[in-house]
Amino acid sequence: MDGWSQMVRDDAFDADSTGSRRTRWHGLIGISIVRLWKRLAQTRSRRLVATVGAVALTIALLVVVTGVALGLADGGAVTDDDADIRITPEESATLSAVDGVEGPRLGATNERAETIREQDGVEHASPVLVEPVQLESADGEPQTVLLVGVVPDEEPRTIGGLSTETLESGDPHYANGSYDGPREDAIVLSEAAGERLEADTDSNLTVTGPHRSDERPAPSFTATTVETSGDDEDSTPIALVHLSELQTIAGADDGQLADHTLVWGESDAATAAADETYPDAAVETVGGTDPSSLFGDGLAFATSLLALVVGVAICASFVATTAGMTVNEDRRTLAVLESVGYPTHSRLVIIAVSTLITTLCGALLGIVLGVGGIHAVNMAASATVAPGAVAQVHPVFVPYAIVVALISGLVAVPYPLAVAARTSVLEEVGR
Repeated sequence: MDGWSQMVRDDAFDADSTGSRRTRWHGLIGISIVRLWKRLAQTRSRRLVATVGAVALTIALLVVVTGVALGLADGGAVTDDDADIRITPEESATLSAVDGVEGPRLGATNERAETIREQDGVEHASPVLVEPVQLESADGEPQTVLLVGVVPDEEPRTIGGLSTETLESGDPHYANGSYDGPREDAIVLSEAAGERLEADTDSNLTVTGPHRSDERPAPSFTATTVETSGDDEDSTPIALVHLSELQTIAGADDGQLADHTLVWGESDAATAAADETYPDAAVETVGGTDPSSLFGDGLAFATSLLALVVGVAICASFVATTAGMTVNEDRRTLAVLESVGYPTHSRLVIIAVSTLITTLCGALLGIVLGVGGIHAVNMAASATVAPGAVAQVHPVFVPYAIVVALISGLVAVPYPLAVAARTSVLEEVGR
């Protein structure tokens, strides 16, 4: 008789005895944990490690795909700001310049932001246009940077993790909608953007690539400062410019388009002004990435749903197969449990708990791998095809991944239970 079987005999109890239900459950869970630990300490741990690894990789893939879907749903929006209210277009709104390509955008934003600024309790309102643009410094190669068009005021505001302090107040190039006013040609670079462009304060940066027009001189900007961005965790090369100047470059001046509008001021007054000015838009309190945005984007929702279904299917299939094979190897141990007084339902509980604990361990490891995978994807995308982060991490991913793993374990449990239920003391003693 091996050490584990001797321990079971020494600690044996009658699950149908007079002990409390809580005590019985504690005993069964303890036996399940010890069973896993003994397997891990023995040479038979390879199948257990393989199960944990398979669950971890599946959950990691689920987290990465969900992070990409969340980034897709947010449309690459810059959300690191100190505003009180954010106004975004509804999915069904017909305000986008190229619907289904750029995503929905707000229209007439310059005029409506001015209307919001005139309301009592509102300190400032600025439309925000986000556009990847190729810039070239005098000593560098053309590089893609995420330009953020804003309307600064006298007070320093934080948008995209950068301060508007060094930008001149107002937006003179807008000129009441004519877009023929004087250009400031000022740009605030994040540290990541400065490194990518090999630029520093007072550097001259010229617009190149598809945003450059052959009919007029290429627009250029002068860097007013290079500062550390609040988005440095994802190393996103981002820069602030005046809104109308970016609208002209991006072709968003026709319709005064912007991705969203930020409002500063007393919360209730700002919300009321936003609702009145944009009755068909979504008005939300600024607080970071909202996972519910997945349900408002068809492609993002389909991507995350497909990842969920595939993840559960793969995870459940692998856990069921390996758990069934493990139980088949442990028939003699199960016979020992029966011989010392464990009824059938108690033995099945031990198998079920062991399977779920194994799945949970894989889920926890998968969460760590998934978060690391998201950062790796962002680094790879930023260094190649994207101007910045393409995937986002949210704390809700942790309970989401755990729940998905446990669901997969519950789907997988019936098979090892069926194998365990067919175990007989007489058959195992006779072998």
